[in-house]
Amino acid sequence: MSLLKQLFLAICLLLALAFAGSFLAGVESSREQLLSQLRSHAQDAATALGLSMTPHVDDAAMIELMVSSIFDSGYFASIRVVRIPDGGVIAERRTTTTSEQVPSWFANLVDLRPQGGDALIMRGWQQAARVEVLSHPQFALAKLWDSAVGSLAWLLLCGLLSALVGAWLLRTQLRPLDNMVQQAEAISRREFLALPKVPRTPELRRVVLAMNQMVDKLRNLFAEEAARSERLREEAYQDSLTGLANRRQFDIRLANQLVPNDQNAAGYLLLLRVNDLAGLNQRLGGQRTDALIRDIGELLQDLEQKRGTPDWLASRSRGGEFSLLAPGLNSEDIEHLTAELADRLENLHATGASDRSPVALLGIAAYRPGEDIHKVMGRADQALAQAAQSTDRPWVRLDDYDAAPGQSLHDWRVWIDDALNKGKLRLYFQPVGLCTNAAQILHHKVLARLLDPQGEAVPAGRFLPWIERLGWAARFDLAMLEHCLAHLQQTPSPIALSLSAASLQQGDNRERLLALLKSHPQQAALLTLELDERHLPPANELGQICQAIRETGYSVGLQHFGGRFSLIGNLAHLGLAYLKIDGTYIRTIDQESDKRLFIEALFRATNSIDLPLIAEMVETEGELEVLKELGIQGAMGRLIGAPAPWHE
Repeated sequence: MSLLKQLFLAICLLLALAFAGSFLAGVESSREQLLSQLRSHAQDAATALGLSMTPHVDDAAMIELMVSSIFDSGYFASIRVVRIPDGGVIAERRTTTTSEQVPSWFANLVDLRPQGGDALIMRGWQQAARVEVLSHPQFALAKLWDSAVGSLAWLLLCGLLSALVGAWLLRTQLRPLDNMVQQAEAISRREFLALPKVPRTPELRRVVLAMNQMVDKLRNLFAEEAARSERLREEAYQDSLTGLANRRQFDIRLANQLVPNDQNAAGYLLLLRVNDLAGLNQRLGGQRTDALIRDIGELLQDLEQKRGTPDWLASRSRGGEFSLLAPGLNSEDIEHLTAELADRLENLHATGASDRSPVALLGIAAYRPGEDIHKVMGRADQALAQAAQSTDRPWVRLDDYDAAPGQSLHDWRVWIDDALNKGKLRLYFQPVGLCTNAAQILHHKVLARLLDPQGEAVPAGRFLPWIERLGWAARFDLAMLEHCLAHLQQTPSPIALSLSAASLQQGDNRERLLALLKSHPQQAALLTLELDERHLPPANELGQICQAIRETGYSVGLQHFGGRFSLIGNLAHLGLAYLKIDGTYIRTIDQESDKRLFIEALFRATNSIDLPLIAEMVETEGELEVLKELGIQGAMGRLIGAPAPWHE
């Protein structure tokens, strides 16, 4: 029972005891007063009769008349005149009338009995007779009943008003406790929120200030660790001149893209080399050459943001060499992209940023998961070398295969639409286990495969780029969520499902998603919805999304984390269930010490808010051993288990 309820019940009990005591004391006081009045009334009546009857002591008829005249007033139970010598009754009147206004239980409870009085009738100096009078209590009883009812009604009204006022005062004074409870619950959900309003009550004020101080310290600690992690990432993986990824980051990302799995898609690698960089340095000087390199970096970054997806990566290798990794791009798209890039590069010549035309040479090579990285780089270098010898255009593309044989955009549209409409979707599950005991499963990551017209299961890496291009990502998420909820109804086991950026955008897509979650509250404890770090909205909107999902009862996780370490400072407000580290920072971590330092910094930051970390793409025992040493909670990858249909 809450403290508010306990205090309210205590106040009500004290009020009830106080009012009950006051009521009983008032009734008893009124009863004693009425008894005294009855005795006085009886005695006064007896004295008056005695004096009136003295002149008529021998006249029985007159005595009878006097007794009747007094008795008929109705305030007496009996009046009797008795001769003293022999005890004979001269006159007597009695009544047994009771009041119908007073309940019998009340009359029995107060026990208001008739009260008597007597007086002597004298004959000269002799005592001739005695008048005995009993006052009837019915009128006093009726008055006592009315008084008791009125007093009870007034006390009940006062008690009700006191209870309401007391409840309001308690709720007002204890509202800071509710806020502190919400703050404590938020901390348990890994949300570190300070209370802006400090209560005036000294005791509660001290507690709130202490809680806020603790939250501020955790925030500062978390921010410091986040800033340290961001600096390490920039030093290790970012080019200082252009702000693009450096060669090391490019090599890691390309190696990950070539790993054959359900998420990786085929695409193109574009290499860019500034034409005659050494000559530009001599003719234009170092500052203008650096400015040209920065301009090219901004051009690639702008192209990546406007035409690409978060899976794309623009980088600068060294000097005037750049690269653009574009997974999910087909042959038609790369033609348009390259033509646009070449035109924008020539604009740099027109503005005087470079005195050579073409400004840069481009080599484009197709790749697909499973290929050797040296083979892909060799193909791209060969295309770049051929571009240097070409006279008609500054770029060359080399393809060893057709990225989409015999399938146009129309073909993809038709069969994906058919697959989604008819539910031709198969769920695959990849286990996520503890680093200390991989056999102990934390949850299963849900992956999807669509059945093509021939009934073959197509991995997500092949059809997801087309779904994005067709604008059906939110539709696909809803289909996946429906299949997951149906799976949980039959097999209640923890799972995690990724959501696309389209489902997070404010509008009908998000409302449909939340409505579907609210309609299945039974599965809330078993399903975690994962947001991709590369597709996250702005911080304010992200907080609203996480809160909206948590209000439905479902948990929220973050996957592929590592590219935006500036985001880590906001994690304390999101209430995440866990954080999945991108495989880029896990691959060969047992051989590269800088990755280990990076993950250590991330662990220190997240450990301060008790946020579990899960490593993605764990492929070797050496990687798993390092993760154990670093204190990472979970791991997923082919070492733990490959995606497969559900098996009991």
